[in-house]
Amino acid sequence: MLRELFRWQAELNRRIGFDPEALRRDFDPQVAGEWLNNYLAAMSNELEELRDCTWWKHWCAEARQGRRFCIHDLQNARVEVIDMLFFWISLAQCVGLDADDVVELYRQKLQVNHRRQENNYAMTGKDEADNRNIRLSRDG
Repeated sequence: MLRELFRWQAELNRRIGFDPEALRRDFDPQVAGEWLNNYLAAMSNELEELRDCTWWKHWCAEARQGRRFCIHDLQNARVEVIDMLFFWISLAQCVGLDADDVVELYRQKLQVNHRRQENNYAMTGKDEADNRNIRLSRDG
């Protein structure tokens, strides 16, 4: 199913001028970076729209009533999450990932995250050394 979502998103992206398959065949870091930043801006906006589905402001009346962070618009929150999925897939495509790549990297990162939890993960002294070996098998 993830492959199908990536295919659908590629079709939509081509309609607006971004061809993920062409970028994947002939990777251009300038083109990738331009589209990556377009989608980052869009994703950022969707995050704010999702947050607005909750009573997040600590100074609002709802917060004073003990309802801070309560989701007050579940229908729209669900749509905003899906909007973010559109942009998330596009971000993956900007860095040359397809659905199979995402699954491969996810599995590797999941193992890192489990090890972090087993080792009482803390931000003090944090580095990214445990992420350095997360690679696509096609990259060697």
